[in-house]
Amino acid sequence: MFVHLRLHTEFSVVDGTNRIDEIVKAAAADSQPALAITDLNNLFGAIKFYKEARGKGVKPLIGAEIMLEGLGKDATQLSRMVLLVQSQQGYLNLSELLARAWTQNVVKAQAVCKLEWLKELNEGLVLLSGAQAGPVGQALVQGDTARAHEVALQLGSLFPHRFYLELQRAGRADDEAHVIVAVQLAAKMKLPVVATHPVQFTLPDDYEAHEARVCISEGEILGNQRRVRKFTREQYFKSSAQMQALFADVPSAIANTLEVARRCNLTLTLGKPQLPEFPTPEVDGRRMAPEEYFRYTSHEGLKERLLHLYPDEVEREKQRPRYEERLEFEIGTILKMGFPGYFLIVGDFINWAKNNGCPVGPGRGSGAGSLVAYSLKITDLDPLQYNLLFERFLNPERVSMPDFDIDFCQTNRNLVIDYVKQKYGKDAVSQIATFGTMAARAAIRDVGRVLDMSYTFCDGISKLIPNKPGTHITIDDAIKAEPILAERLEKEDEVKTLLALAQKLEGMTRNVGMHAGGVLIAPGKLTDFCPLYQQPGSDSAVSQYDKDDVEAIGLVKFDFLGLATLTILEIAREFIMKRHSGQESFAFENIPLDDKATYRLFQEGKTEAVFQFESRGMQGMLRDAMPTRLEDLIALNALYRPGPMDLIPSFVARKHGREEIEYPHPMVAEMLSETYGIMVYQEQVMQTAQILGGYSLGGADIAAPRDGQEEGRGDGRAPPDFP
Repeated sequence: MFVHLRLHTEFSVVDGTNRIDEIVKAAAADSQPALAITDLNNLFGAIKFYKEARGKGVKPLIGAEIMLEGLGKDATQLSRMVLLVQSQQGYLNLSELLARAWTQNVVKAQAVCKLEWLKELNEGLVLLSGAQAGPVGQALVQGDTARAHEVALQLGSLFPHRFYLELQRAGRADDEAHVIVAVQLAAKMKLPVVATHPVQFTLPDDYEAHEARVCISEGEILGNQRRVRKFTREQYFKSSAQMQALFADVPSAIANTLEVARRCNLTLTLGKPQLPEFPTPEVDGRRMAPEEYFRYTSHEGLKERLLHLYPDEVEREKQRPRYEERLEFEIGTILKMGFPGYFLIVGDFINWAKNNGCPVGPGRGSGAGSLVAYSLKITDLDPLQYNLLFERFLNPERVSMPDFDIDFCQTNRNLVIDYVKQKYGKDAVSQIATFGTMAARAAIRDVGRVLDMSYTFCDGISKLIPNKPGTHITIDDAIKAEPILAERLEKEDEVKTLLALAQKLEGMTRNVGMHAGGVLIAPGKLTDFCPLYQQPGSDSAVSQYDKDDVEAIGLVKFDFLGLATLTILEIAREFIMKRHSGQESFAFENIPLDDKATYRLFQEGKTEAVFQFESRGMQGMLRDAMPTRLEDLIALNALYRPGPMDLIPSFVARKHGREEIEYPHPMVAEMLSETYGIMVYQEQVMQTAQILGGYSLGGADIAAPRDGQEEGRGDGRAPPDFP
């Protein structure tokens, strides 16, 4: 039995082509009991790896290969070693080490740990010496046994009974020489040895693709004879039997892989949201509990909203009961699900933004269906007026975190983020990493460059990949869909070579970026949950986990989307107030929604810089549809996306009486009359399931299919029909 303790996945970015699902599958197929992930200076793929391994019955070992300064012959010499997590404390320490390295000590675009940090943060971690790339191995290869002994003693005392001398036989020139002297040193110092294999790719045939990936990262040409080759063909995922045969002369090195795996026991709690505590203000001389304050501010906010909606007192009192009934239902659901703090936090920074010169959008996405959000001034749409369903946003029958899509003025958005950092602490707030991948066209161009093929040739091949917005098309899909590409693939060897290599790299992580709007607010230090990453040259740290993984570990994502349209609107509002007499108190919420001159502009397609109506295709659709009311604009916006677009001609024809309005069933006729019998919104799908199938709205939300697009009223995820 053997356990691989060294593995670079695609998330090492600079090298490594192991896809997590494939490498875990390989370990499971070989009945290996555990597997480690040790990407270079990061834990980008750790949560994905953890979930995938546990799902396949393989024990996940979390770690990272780190670069270290302070143990070389001089202070600037760097060495590489592997840290493996033994416990929760070890996970916290590794997260802190990586965060410090990326935010405080980047050397030549790589994060470097300092020896003093290792002295402070070594609890719960196992240290592997790094073979020839480590400080002990470097000294041994140079013949400096005394220095190797000294460094090994230092590391052994830092990591008592947690330091292993690494042995590798990966087909490199100095491997065997290092193994001999390392084993001698281990025997002399009574240190344990462990066999590792630096796994860079999964199958022996993946070597060329891995080298291409390295060349893409380094800007090199694959065939360049003078290029430094750091990797060998042997660095594929070897079976347990192969590794045992490779180290048959050092059986303890194999046995210790199992020993290390047994000692590493990290259990992560996934899927449990952890919110920062909202500091409630004093009301009437006493400080309310967050739950009590949440109910109080919701009711106070509703009173303000009703005053604006119904200036006539008689009408206001007539409407109040249905609003208060809906508000109480929502408050009860939110309290039961444990999310009042989320609403208070969002309401706080949105109202701060509104009061400090940073315009905020009226609300998009399913959050617009919440009356609590409307009362707390998170959104500015009355959900009862537009029949928006709260169950679209928070479903009491399926617990999931609420998620508001919040648009801020592009110019002042950072002021709001700074406010949040000040309120909850800089250590508790960051933005979120995203991982750019090699899409089909990019993979072809990148691979073509490292193969030294002409730009014109590669560009011509890449343009044969169909470009359909909103649709992910792989090279394989393109070969099936595009006859010219299929023909060239069959007839031209160069095209064969190019596409074969591009397909191996397609979809692989290419670079690290920053999520456009996601901001994390943690209940304490962020590194208590995940490590941080900072792009060289930037001063903004981001989580090392992407949005799905930060949510998996319990951190709550808040959307701070920057929207230039809001900046334009704010400039327009200021001009109106300054230049037009009698408009000194102009406010957008007082604009009438039945202004015929405005609809005439929409009918003429004059919608440049009108949010979500600015595209040429949308302008053409508006000229055909001739909208006459806000409900038409809402419906057209929701329909204008792949799939439902096919229904636009029928919607327009029905509106103008050129096509008979048909309803799926008489019982849903009233509900679908607003959209001329066509199901446009998820709400309509849910209500159809409720009316015809007897579902509750929560049950209907679970049963109703979605297509995942975020558009239109609510988030427009309604499919064109209901099965």
